[in-house]
Amino acid sequence: MGNHPGRIVMLVQNGVVGDSRVQKEAESAAAAGWDVILLGRTDGGAQEWDLGGARVRLVPTGRTFDLRRHEVRRAWLRSPLAYPPGPLEEYRRKQVKAWKTDLACAKAGLDAAPGAAFPRLALGAKTAAVGAASAWIRARTRFSRRVRERRAAGNGAVDRLALKYWQAVLGDRAWRRLDPALWELELAFGSVIDDLKPDLIHANDFQMLGVGARAKARARAAGRDVKLVWDAHEYLPGMKPWKQHPWWKPAQLAHEREYAPTADAVVTVSAMVADLLRERHGLTEEPAIVMNVPDLADAVEAPDPTLRERCGIGPDTPLMVYSGAPLEQRGMHIMVEALPSLPDAHAAFIVSKPHWRYVKRLEARAAELGLADRVHVLSYVEHRQVVPFLAEADLGVIPLHHWVNHEISLITKFFEYSHARLPVVVSDVETMAATVRRTGQGEVFRAEDLEDFTGAVKRVLADPEAYRKTYAERVPLDEWTWESQARTLTAVYARLIGPETGSGAS
Repeated sequence: MGNHPGRIVMLVQNGVVGDSRVQKEAESAAAAGWDVILLGRTDGGAQEWDLGGARVRLVPTGRTFDLRRHEVRRAWLRSPLAYPPGPLEEYRRKQVKAWKTDLACAKAGLDAAPGAAFPRLALGAKTAAVGAASAWIRARTRFSRRVRERRAAGNGAVDRLALKYWQAVLGDRAWRRLDPALWELELAFGSVIDDLKPDLIHANDFQMLGVGARAKARARAAGRDVKLVWDAHEYLPGMKPWKQHPWWKPAQLAHEREYAPTADAVVTVSAMVADLLRERHGLTEEPAIVMNVPDLADAVEAPDPTLRERCGIGPDTPLMVYSGAPLEQRGMHIMVEALPSLPDAHAAFIVSKPHWRYVKRLEARAAELGLADRVHVLSYVEHRQVVPFLAEADLGVIPLHHWVNHEISLITKFFEYSHARLPVVVSDVETMAATVRRTGQGEVFRAEDLEDFTGAVKRVLADPEAYRKTYAERVPLDEWTWESQARTLTAVYARLIGPETGSGAS
């Protein structure tokens, strides 16, 4: 490799903005001396920008394979009268509307010319024919809608049989039939990675693992030695599916099992997840632990306007905050439901996707309760600004529901709230609840229990300073900094592609 730095290509299945973990990883690797390109996904046009010495490129990625193969074929056996997938159904509906418009015009013309008996008979026959055609098209449309709904649900006898068949015939390769959408990532990213000729590929999360593994295999066939780091952000068997189709999760599990053995090193977010991954995939090495904690190396001020200014409230108004992805299993709605019992308190939701349906439902529910002026939906700020931004709140809320993934690690927002010195109110998911009970930095409530949640919030608001004091006495904030995590990550890189490829990589 000579004196030039080795090249690291990082892969992530999102738009990079809002993903603090991958941004910090890219910046740290670049600071350590490597040539870093971070590739993310976009549904729009290609974009590029610099990120602390790294380069970010968003790769346009299609959605064609969001439909499985049988969903683009006619349902001859399941519903022979349904329209085939495609434009024919909409075409026929509009055709009937056009016919009816034409008939209305013809009738208006005849009404202006009384005594035209034969034309009236002909118009009556046409009207009857159009009515029959309209009824037939409505019936076929109903059949078509039912087919789409059943296929989307994937819970019919035919679907269950097909799932078992493909799993039995293809084993872990069955994801190709169960969720071909995974191919969209390969088709978009594969050639881009090949052109960049990386020395190391860092694949974030389970869907990018296969993309990285196949790029590694192609490089080897071309005579280049490329290393693959798999960064497991979550424990896949314990997470709530991103899509409701029952084939989705078996497909992701099979995909992960197929490609996990190809990783030269595994990185993950907690010791418990590391143990589960090692057992599940028979890893010969313990995964490196890189927690997604705040990067405090470069002090920054809170963004302008500040949190309270964006909410339109003064310093004395009680303010509870949620920061993170707006997913229903994260229980944000309990904060809205509690507001009637929390006089004068406001709730701020700092979310990555303010337009998602779940967020809109939260706003609609607040309006139903007459509390719209006390609920504030805000967008993310730059990741270095998160901690000072949050610090204006009175408490941070983490109301997770009981999913395995929620039980086994401390999540990003927990560390962010901690560095902001916020008292926290967390649900009784195992790891986080145990930590809060040990440190005393907040209160624990029973997940999804509104009364228990409200009581916990009231206890914190009654004396927030009592909880803030624990940060100086019992909370290990020095351990929860990105600087220490970056050293772990760059040590993994240096072991795989050599410390001589970057200055200070070890």
